[in-house]
Amino acid sequence: MRVEDCFLVGRILKPHHLHGECKAYFDVDDIEDYKEMESVYLLQGKKLTPFFIEKIRVISPNQAIVQFKNILDRTTAESLPGSEMYLPLDQLDELEPHQFYYHEVKDFTIVDKNLGELGRIVRVDEHPSQVLIVMNWKNREVLIPIAGDIVGNVDREAKTLQTNLPEGLLEIYISPSALAADEEE
Repeated sequence: MRVEDCFLVGRILKPHHLHGECKAYFDVDDIEDYKEMESVYLLQGKKLTPFFIEKIRVISPNQAIVQFKNILDRTTAESLPGSEMYLPLDQLDELEPHQFYYHEVKDFTIVDKNLGELGRIVRVDEHPSQVLIVMNWKNREVLIPIAGDIVGNVDREAKTLQTNLPEGLLEIYISPSALAADEEE
């Protein structure tokens, strides 16, 4: 199994008590969807290693206590903190045409309803107050909020993401003189 064929679920934080349990952070929308997992891949060095799960006990919206099979003491569990947890991509749920997973749109092209093709998606940043698409537009980093009607359908085959950017959003990222020079071209 390769990292490219998986998606990040979370990471091991620290050992929990004496019997090999680990406290884990889950970077997911609903941790309850993952509490029945039977196994997970841990990234150790550059290699994914399968770990089978005995039980998961949810303790907060993004944290759980995980008991792995064959990890029976604290000493063994102390080798796991910092390990990222992965699952195969084929375990992701199918989405509606307007929905997408943040990791899958990296390198997609933004096509705006009014402005046409704009630029390439560099990444998606999740902040506490909102999620932002980071796009490369004319060698500038532009942040596009994933909110309301701004982001539309995704075309996985064409590798495009439709948007309806608010008027003036792009102009925020460039000086008036640079905008005038772009219009002259």
